Amino acid sequence: MSEPIIFYDLPSIENIGTWSPFTLRTRYSLNIKGIPYKTVWVEYPDIAPLSKQIGAAPTGTGADGAPLYTLPMIYDPNTKTAVSDSGKIARYLDKTYPDTHKLIPAELDVFTAAFEDAFWGAFHRPDLVPVMNLAVFDILPPRSQSYFRRAREATFGTTMEDLAPLGSEKRANHWAKVRNDASKVAAWYEADGNKDKTFVLGDNAGVTYADVIVTAFFGCFRKGLGEDSQEWKDIAAWDGGRWKRLLAAFEKYGAVDAGEELKLQL
Repeated sequence: MSEPIIFYDLPSIENIGTWSPFTLRTRYSLNIKGIPYKTVWVEYPDIAPLSKQIGAAPTGTGADGAPLYTLPMIYDPNTKTAVSDSGKIARYLDKTYPDTHKLIPAELDVFTAAFEDAFWGAFHRPDLVPVMNLAVFDILPPRSQSYFRRAREATFGTTMEDLAPLGSEKRANHWAKVRNDASKVAAWYEADGNKDKTFVLGDNAGVTYADVIVTAFFGCFRKGLGEDSQEWKDIAAWDGGRWKRLLAAFEKYGAVDAGEELKLQL
């Protein structure tokens, strides 16, 4: 019998579960495929040492030129393989477990890579990043919150509290632009005139990794802002409720196990 994959995810307070738009992709991917796994919760300061310990590759380069290590990561004890980056993880799972639901069919691989770039490119980062960062800051455990604060304040040159204060004109302007960008993406879905389509390839084609990308993005806001917040209620109403419907369609793929805290080997 095969052993469960180890899925490394970011923790939160109050059992909020997976909130990152990137680790959500991997949790959705594992649940869609029905592959057994267990979660290990990893605080921000522990990501780099863990990556080096299990042999996971960096996913980029930091501003100082040093390797950048990020989550999600998985470790598959059945193949003794560590994989980082949500797209690479999805492709690894497709290749290694071919009898499960295909997230990225071979004929759509180029399309999927292009879609991922286009989706993130559709959002103006100077407006998206402040509201997304603030959406998740308050749900982080204290140790991760301190790390997150130092990193983000160094990047933005201002305090988290001044980034886009709740109720401020600055915040309202950011949201207006993010809302406009979301409508650009909604127009992609409706290019054929069908405004009722839920999934990228149509509702008869099944879920693909492109759907995972979009759902995880809006899922991050739902988790971070809270479903009872006015800002989330506004997002849920955008584009005729499209993003709320998409999240509802993914509810069956959102299961979160209790998991365990990381115990780094010293």
